[in-house]
Parts: sequence; structure tokens; C-alpha cells
Amino acid sequence: MRKVQLLTFLMISFTTTVFASTYGKESLKRLKRIEIVALDTLRGYESVYVHPDENLNDLFAEQIDSMFTSWYVQNAYALDSVEIVMDEAKIISIPDSVYIQRLQSIDSFVDLSYNATVKNFIELYTQRKRSLTEFILGMSAYYFPIIEEQLDKYNLPMELKYLPIIESALNPNARSSANAVGLWQFMYGTGKMYKLDISTFLDERRDPVKSTEAAVKYLSDLYNIYKDWHLVIAAYNCGPGNVNKAIRRSGGTHDYWSIYYKLPRETRGYVPAFIAAAYVMNHYQAHNLKARYPDFSIVTDTIKVHEYLHFKQISEVLDIPVEELQALNPQYRMDIIPGKPDKPYLLKIPMDYVGSFIDYEKNIFAHNRDRIFPNNEILVPKQATASTFHPSEIQGKDKILYTVKSGDTPGFIADWFHVRLNDLRYWNKISRNMIRVGQKLAIYVPKEYSGFYAEINNMTFSQKQAHAKTKPVAGTIASASASASAALTSAEVEYDSEYIYYTVRSGDTLWSIAQQFPGVTNKDIIRLNNMTNGNKIKPGQKLKIQTKTN
Repeated sequence: MRKVQLLTFLMISFTTTVFASTYGKESLKRLKRIEIVALDTLRGYESVYVHPDENLNDLFAEQIDSMFTSWYVQNAYALDSVEIVMDEAKIISIPDSVYIQRLQSIDSFVDLSYNATVKNFIELYTQRKRSLTEFILGMSAYYFPIIEEQLDKYNLPMELKYLPIIESALNPNARSSANAVGLWQFMYGTGKMYKLDISTFLDERRDPVKSTEAAVKYLSDLYNIYKDWHLVIAAYNCGPGNVNKAIRRSGGTHDYWSIYYKLPRETRGYVPAFIAAAYVMNHYQAHNLKARYPDFSIVTDTIKVHEYLHFKQISEVLDIPVEELQALNPQYRMDIIPGKPDKPYLLKIPMDYVGSFIDYEKNIFAHNRDRIFPNNEILVPKQATASTFHPSEIQGKDKILYTVKSGDTPGFIADWFHVRLNDLRYWNKISRNMIRVGQKLAIYVPKEYSGFYAEINNMTFSQKQAHAKTKPVAGTIASASASASAALTSAEVEYDSEYIYYTVRSGDTLWSIAQQFPGVTNKDIIRLNNMTNGNKIKPGQKLKIQTKTN
């Protein structure tokens, strides 16, 4: 058997030498991919792997699954209409020769070698984790242009854009057990070394643009050391120190496959997983995989922010979900943009909202400013971290179940029931403010005020907003209804079978008017009234409004 193995290897090596002398270096580079595996289609010979043959999928399956913890999958996709296959399916065997031919068809400056370990990772992406791979394919439409721009800027191979797939499954909020963070999984020290700002309110390791530029610089520095992309990719994962030790223990060779078993186990799977990612991103259609794009627009623009601004201010004025702002701006750790006149920060918002932001900029910055930034200062809440938060006592309190409506946020709900936001999160195991329409939330209120709060479930959004400003009254629900409906009593409102006609009062803005009607946004009012400038309304003007039920 050993003679057969040796004969097979010598035949391939001899063919490689002759082919190279005839057709040049580029062809040699491609044929070398076959040199590390014996084809299972060679008649008369068994499959013989002369290079790594181990299954390291367990190390990477968890990273791919982490995509489910991100906002994109939990909120940006309509999961109730998407079948999620989590169980491992029966593996369908595909000949090695097919995989090799497909890898050879990819234009790649980085050598795309093939062996049993690469094959295992290809099967992980294309068969065991199909649904998650389809989410990654969809999100690549958003992240790859960002990554490609930086790779082009520093003249690096475009296929390096596949690295964040195995680093973070394209999840900018990913955090490893070793506290590596972001798309590119930067450790604190390495992030600081490449000038990423990591502070109380900001972590640029989560910033797709800033972290990508830092990663590209790091990769460029590593290439200047090793002059071999496989070694660069390995060093990116485990650090140059571990790669240097493996080279030394292997007699000084600078070939990744020769030092393979001298590397840490996780790094041994890193290059094969990279090659598999390159394969699936180029040949996913051959496996009947389809990109699952997010439900929100990924076309965005950026705005410079020169003073403190909270996501909640933007959300409540422009009617953008806080969760979407968090997803587009993952670098802001506490939903606060710490902008200053001499040090502005960038805010990324959907393109459709840029005009509204400019039109209502003063309103946005002024909205609840005294409460959010008293004395124009950022106050760090004492309960901001799990180590300092102590949940409120619920013994002796009544439990009320509130059904989440369209447009609700945890912040709004906490305000309506006069409870702390962190308590609401704790009682209902809410992560990153993620709630869904129809979800029932448990809220604990003083027994004597349970009637006061029980009616909130039946109120419109505007009534709930008014109710939040009302002091609780013991033993009655009538006062709650009266105070909540008071918001419209002083306004001139007319009705017909289809519309409400609202008469503008002094001090009104389109946003403040929209807040009085459930499900209505300022953009709805602008569109329905054929307005070109939302800032130009005046007292006495009649606006047509079409209400929506919660």
C-alpha cells in the first residue's frame, strides 16, 4: 500500500514539474492544489491524503451560530416566515475532483489548497449550517463593499474579505470567550496598537469601517514579515509568536502545511475554514444556497454629530427603531454618540431618513435633552453593568402582563409603567432591547396602583405617552383614562368617515402632532398633505391625518 501511495505522489510531483516548465508559474500554482490530495477519481487507487485529515468543525460551528445572537437575524429578518434548519443533515458526498475543479476556477491570489480538512469545512458551510450560511451570504452584500474598499486602498488581495466570515460570521457585535470583539475579532491590545478608540462610550473594534482599516493594516504588516498569505492568515488568528514557534519547531520551513501540526488546534482549522469560505461564497448556487437579505434597506449615509446625542432622541423624533440605529452604529456602547465641537463622530442612518434628520436636526438634539443630558453632561447610570445592577423587589407587588404593540420599545414601556428599564429587561430576559409585537411582558407595580396601570393595555400610543406624565392614583382606573385622553382635548380635531383633520396650534411640530395619533409618523403627514417642507407649518393650518390601529 505504501508503494502505491508513494507512486501516486511521485506521479503528481513529476507532472507538476513538466507542466510548470511548459505553462509557467500561474499554472504551477493551480496544480499545486492537487499535489496535496490524491484524487478519489483516479481509477485503481484508493483516496490517499498526504496532508491534514482532521475534523475541526466543532471549533467553528459555534462562531457561525453566533450570527443568531446579532440584531440582523433576530430583528432584520422576518424569522416567522423563514424556516430555520438547525439540525445537522445527512452529508451528501461530492467527489474531490469536483471540489478541486471549482476551487481552481476561482481567481485568487491566495492559494486555495484542498485536503480532507478543507472538505469538512465546505460541508459545514454548504450542508450542516445551510440556513446560517444563507444569512451570511445576505449580509455580505452590506459588509463586502466596505471591506473591499479598504483592501483596494492598501493593495491587498480581495479574497481576504472572507476572513470576517470565519472570525465573526459577519457579526460586528461578536465577542469571543477571549474577549476579542467585532467583525475582525480584535483583542484590546491589538486594537489600541492600530489606533482604535476603546473607551466608556465607544468601541471602534465594532465599527465596520474603522476596524476593517485597522485589520487591513495589520494584514499588510504581517505580509511584510512572512511573504506568504497562508502564514499571514494563520498569524492573524494566533499571533506571529505562535507561527514563529511552529516554523522553528519545523526546521525553519515557511510552508503552512509543513508547520500545520505545530500550530494551535484552532489555528490549524483557520486556513482550511478560510478556503472553504472562499469556496462557498463563489459556488453557493451549486449547492442550492440562496442569499437571505435583511428586511431593512442596507443603503445608508453618514452624518457628522458635533454634540452629545442619544439614539432614543433620534428614534423618537424620526421614528427609526433604536435597534436599527444600534445595528448600523455598533461602535457606540451605551447608545450615546459622545460628539463634541472639536471632535465630531459619525452617525450612520438609512438613506431614506437623511433628509428628515436634516429637517428636524434642532428638534432631535433638543428632544428630552435636559433629562438625558442634564447640564449638557453625560451621566453614566449606576446600573449600567450587570455587576452593579440590583433588581427591584417584587414581593408584595401585582404582576401585570402587557402585550407589545407595533412601535413599542422597552424604554417607552418602562416610562408608561414608571419602572426602571433595567428592571423591565431583568423581569423579561430582554437582550439589547429586542422585543416583538404580540410578546407579553411581565411588569410588577404596587398593589394599590394596579388598576391605574392595568388600563395601559387598552390605550393608544398618544394616550400612553400622556399617561407616563401622570402620577399614579390608588384604587381607580378612571383618572388614568381621563389624563391619557387629555392630550387632544384642547386641540381642534374634526372627523369624517376616513380622516382626522387636525388644526395646528402654536408650538406644534409635525413630530409632536404625529405622536398624538397611534401608528402615525411625521412622514405619513407630509405625504398625505402633499407637503414639500415639514418645517413649514403654522397655527390654524388644517392637516389631514389617517390613523392606524396598534
